[in-house]
Amino acid sequence: MTYALAGGLQSAIYTHLSGDAALAALVGGAIYDALPAGTLPQTYVALGGEEVLDRSDVTGSGAEHRFFVTVTSDAAGFAAAKSAAAAVCDALVGAAVPLPRGRLAGLWFDRARAERLTGGGRQITLRFRARLEDV
Repeated sequence: MTYALAGGLQSAIYTHLSGDAALAALVGGAIYDALPAGTLPQTYVALGGEEVLDRSDVTGSGAEHRFFVTVTSDAAGFAAAKSAAAAVCDALVGAAVPLPRGRLAGLWFDRARAERLTGGGRQITLRFRARLEDV
């Protein structure tokens, strides 16, 4: 196993989401790897943490990255957040995202959690699984 592919995966996911027209129609450029200072847009997407598991085998080194993407919205109800979350899923599931090192063998949706925030907003946390091979 190696964690050496993690940075490249995060960068590739960010680039892929930032270039998705359907997601941009919903959140504009409000896709963040790190939240900016100041006032945030009404609805935005942020990359989150990850868990990595060894998936090496006799053919080589590999890892499964379970990473999180969060959609947050101050809009009333869940509609805006769910629309943006659906666009994130559509953009990522099965995508052929090029990496600077290694190979993405597969990218799948794993689960989601939708919740009301104490301040009145809504948040949907999506978890994806990416199988990487260090070739």
